[in-house]
Amino acid sequence: MKSRSKEILDRARAAMVAAIEIYNKPGFPYRTESFAILAINGWELLLKAKWLADKRNQASSLYVYETRENADGRKSKKKYVKRTDAGNPFTHSLRYLAKKLVEDKKLDSRAWDNIKILLELRDSAVHFYNQSPAFRVRLQEVGAACAKNFATAVHHWFDRELSEFELHLMPLAFLDLPTNMDGFLLNAEEKNFLSFLETLDKSQTDPESPYSVTVNIELKFTRSKAKDALAAQITDDPNAPAVRLTEEQIREKYPWDYQKLTAECTKRYSDFKQDKRYHTIRKGLLGDPRFGAIRFLGPGNPKSAKKPFFNPNILNELDKHYTKKPRPGRGNG
Repeated sequence: MKSRSKEILDRARAAMVAAIEIYNKPGFPYRTESFAILAINGWELLLKAKWLADKRNQASSLYVYETRENADGRKSKKKYVKRTDAGNPFTHSLRYLAKKLVEDKKLDSRAWDNIKILLELRDSAVHFYNQSPAFRVRLQEVGAACAKNFATAVHHWFDRELSEFELHLMPLAFLDLPTNMDGFLLNAEEKNFLSFLETLDKSQTDPESPYSVTVNIELKFTRSKAKDALAAQITDDPNAPAVRLTEEQIREKYPWDYQKLTAECTKRYSDFKQDKRYHTIRKGLLGDPRFGAIRFLGPGNPKSAKKPFFNPNILNELDKHYTKKPRPGRGNG
């Protein structure tokens, strides 16, 4: 039997998947607003799942309590569970839970800023029409960050692999987005909303953080010169046709050097040592293009010094050899 926190986690996931499915529907006229409503519902359920996991699944920890007026007109010292009109317990709001979790350093502040933007969108949806292409560009960036943050929080809090959730970042629903937003007219409400968004989307965002307020979206399509052009993927087949990456593309694919990888391992594993075992495992993985590559420090000069670089995905393989440190604030749910 599942614990309360895990049951709510499943419902949170279902809400976020529904939000993304609706957002991806072509020609859906209330797409952005519907996404905001369902995504916020998903986040509220996820925060409640985290809260319960930290509170040993005590449902009462989510209840709102209030004092009552005694017969003599004074406030009671005893606190009672606040009830809805139907008699059910009031539970803490998303804002309350998010602020508490941010204070306890369990919820990243960037994720909370992203949620606040969605809350503003939901609350103001009935007051203005967001038809401007410029407006839709920014909302798409907010939505993509929301899905990414959600999947990352689930992984951090409940150790559920991201591949389980199929939370794709909605690339195909936005082919009508302009590449240049200059010259589009915004109504007063849209301008106010975008101004609020800009105050939260701070320029000093940490590029190393897995959480984001917004995500930059860039779609590029190139026409093949041949109608029968083949798709390419990484392979160790010596007979496969060669595909050469630019130096910039290689840096993007393999951003970590030896020092960075070792530092990440030290942070990630409780039994990690920079010893012969580590070097053997690392060198073995370096031969797999999914995880690493040797680059010449002098591009185009095979006689120049060489240096290994790694893709962060290598940690998934190292997880099989080392013990991950317990995450701060992980509950027992």
